[in-house]
Amino acid sequence: MPVLIPTPYKARVIWLGAQFRPVERLVIQSEPVPEMVLGFAGLQGEVHAGLTRPSCSRVTAQYPKGTEIRNVRQLTVVSAEEMAEVAAGMGLAGFDYAWVGASVVLEGIPDLTHLPPSSRLQGPDGVTIVVDMLNQPCQQVAVTIAKAGHDEGKRFRSAAKGKRGVTAWVEREGVLRMGDELVLHIPDQRAWAHIDAARQGG
Repeated sequence: MPVLIPTPYKARVIWLGAQFRPVERLVIQSEPVPEMVLGFAGLQGEVHAGLTRPSCSRVTAQYPKGTEIRNVRQLTVVSAEEMAEVAAGMGLAGFDYAWVGASVVLEGIPDLTHLPPSSRLQGPDGVTIVVDMLNQPCQQVAVTIAKAGHDEGKRFRSAAKGKRGVTAWVEREGVLRMGDELVLHIPDQRAWAHIDAARQGG
């Protein structure tokens, strides 16, 4: 029995980007690309590519920093609509997706940052990426925006709370191109009944 439900929700790819150079002095160095040839390790040559990665601050409750773990953050996926809300909340007229190190910017899926973990986004050629979990606003983005000449960068973390997009990994290889339409598939299960108690420590 299928455990993933194809939904009527579809998203259009409006921007693709990559970081071929690591973050230096807290500044994210991302650039637009015309297409993304995605393998099981992500985008070849990109700083987040790889089947595994060293653990970082996101998972310090599970592993000492630098522990080799499965790489489920090969990509950063953000919503154009949510980024517009972030820009408005910061007092900016627009938002450069490179500032957040976005890999894929999508238009058309409401509340994208809170998609259920393990949701799939599937492209025209079958390329499929899996949502890991939401991405938290970080200081690197605030510094990147400030160094781009916008004092409003200091407002990023509060403006982007709950709107920073998700991390994702490649389940099926293929190519993403500008204008591609991705179909959302979600797990056929309800939310865990004990989530609130778990957050509060049981």
